[in-house]
Amino acid sequence: MEHFFDWPLTFDLLGYDFVQQMLIAGVVLGLTAGLLGPLVVTRKMAFAVHGTAELAFTGGAAALLLGIGVGYGALAGSVVAALLLGLLSRRDADRDSVIGAILAFGLGLGVLLLALYKGRTANKFGLLTGQIVAVGSTDMWLLIGTAVAVIAVLAFIYRPLHFSSVDAAVATARGVPVRTLSVVFFVLVGVATALTVQIVGALLVLSLMITPAAAASRVTASPVKATVLAVVFAETAVVVGIVLSLAPGVPVSAFVTAVSFLIYLVCRAFGGARSRAAV
Repeated sequence: MEHFFDWPLTFDLLGYDFVQQMLIAGVVLGLTAGLLGPLVVTRKMAFAVHGTAELAFTGGAAALLLGIGVGYGALAGSVVAALLLGLLSRRDADRDSVIGAILAFGLGLGVLLLALYKGRTANKFGLLTGQIVAVGSTDMWLLIGTAVAVIAVLAFIYRPLHFSSVDAAVATARGVPVRTLSVVFFVLVGVATALTVQIVGALLVLSLMITPAAAASRVTASPVKATVLAVVFAETAVVVGIVLSLAPGVPVSAFVTAVSFLIYLVCRAFGGARSRAAV
């Protein structure tokens, strides 16, 4: 175990440009996921995030097969998934069945595309478990530009979006375009999911998009405080996860998900203890 966590080697690796680039990418993704997460939890869209991740995986697999940037493929796949979810799940009662159908289709098609791809096995594995070390300068600018766009749109629609998330019926009665906002938010989640796939892969994307927000909801009911905490938790999980994964050389997703889940357990225990003390 001591050799597994080789701290001198870890500190040496932190001096390399590609590691610093990894950390910048992680900070950007943690911020985006943390800002969107509380709304995803409020709107009960965790399953939707998972379904969108499967189409991001499919788009990434298609990009591998075509020889283009995986980030572009994942982004295209997730946006398509988000539009399908937003347009097909017009009633809340239909949402789970629509997500299940899209998830199954995306996963099946993605597996087929990976089977047809004859390149490095590590590239295939990275789509499922994350491969942030492969983020190049071009992907970095795509990631930063896309994250800025997502945050800007979210800031513009946040007030009516939060209103419709808390009480859709009242929001509709007051003239808020609930349906349009829902589709736009699905697209924002899809884009953020595509970016997050680069860190933890399609299979574990919930660890950044959902777990930090779920942890924050355990310790505060304030939307603002929950958002701030979700960002802090997401940033902690991704940065600590990247640093811990350096020396062992294992997929970063293993540590990101572990740190994120540990934060959730601590917040859950803290919230439970506070509730019992208030009784």
